[in-house]
Amino acid sequence: MSEHPSSGIQSNDELRITVNGTDRTITAAPSTRLLTILRDDLALTGTKISCEIGRCGACMVLVDGKAVNSCLTMAYQCSGKQITTIEGVSAGGLDPIQQAFLEEGGFQCGYCTPGMVIAVKALLDEHPDPSEDEIAEALSGNICRCTGYGGIWRSVKRAIEERRLAT
Repeated sequence: MSEHPSSGIQSNDELRITVNGTDRTITAAPSTRLLTILRDDLALTGTKISCEIGRCGACMVLVDGKAVNSCLTMAYQCSGKQITTIEGVSAGGLDPIQQAFLEEGGFQCGYCTPGMVIAVKALLDEHPDPSEDEIAEALSGNICRCTGYGGIWRSVKRAIEERRLAT
């Protein structure tokens, strides 16, 4: 790591992370947003740019299994972490959550869908049979401007049922 001569601010550092099961080493300033690393350095554009202040959930990814807004997560916070993007969720074909979104009309324009799927995945990985309140809480950080949430709610319920049948 080097120091900027006039400001004392440290510049680029090597960041070691695992993204979608692949170990990566990236040179980035510690304050670089995870969103920027994913989209610009790794070309993983399924993680969307929207509000950039952590209110909409379009940029949501999993960091060590927890849903986080990548627009609010800095590079230094990701060192040594496991990151899963929407591309990683579907690496082996459509995830049952994604399939449920398709079958139940859980999206229209699709812009919020990656973040919604990530939020639902985090929920179901932690609570396989969530209550209505747990579902509402899990989706509270995601905004959809198109669907009115009926299709999203049906998609979540279907994903829960599909997981239950698979076990």
